Amino acid sequence: MDATLHALGGILLRAVPTFLLVILLNFYLKSVFFRPLEKVLQERYAATGGARKLAGETADRASARAAEYEAAMRAARAEIYQAQEQLHKQLHERRATGAAEARGRADAAVREAKSELAAGVEAAKATLASDADSLAGQIVESILRRSAA
Repeated sequence: MDATLHALGGILLRAVPTFLLVILLNFYLKSVFFRPLEKVLQERYAATGGARKLAGETADRASARAAEYEAAMRAARAEIYQAQEQLHKQLHERRATGAAEARGRADAAVREAKSELAAGVEAAKATLASDADSLAGQIVESILRRSAA
C-alpha cells in the first residue's frame, strides 16, 4: 500500500505542472479571447436591442397612425352617409311635395270637372224641360188636330 501511495504522490507531483499550465491557459484565454468576445457580444446585443427598441417604437407609431387613419376613415364615412341620408330626405320631401301639389291640382281639376258636369246637367235639364214643354205642346196640338179632323 505504501508503494501505491508513493506512486500516487509521484503522479500528483508530475501533474502539478500540467495543472499550473491549465490555470495559466485559463487566465490567458479569459484575457485574450473571452473578454474581447464578451465585449463584442455585449455591443452586438446593445445594438440589436436598440434596433429592436427602435423597431418597436416605430411599430407603435405606425399602429397609432393606422388607428388615426381608421378613425378618420370612419368619420369620413359617417359624414358621407349623413350627407346621403340628408339628400334622401330632401328627395323624399320633394317627391312628397310634388305628389301633394299634383294631388291638389288633380282635386281642383276634378272639382272643376264636377262643377262643369253639374252645370252641363242643369243646362241639359233646363233644355229638356223647355223641350219637353214644347214637345208636349206639339203633341197636344197634333192630337187636337186629329180629333178635330
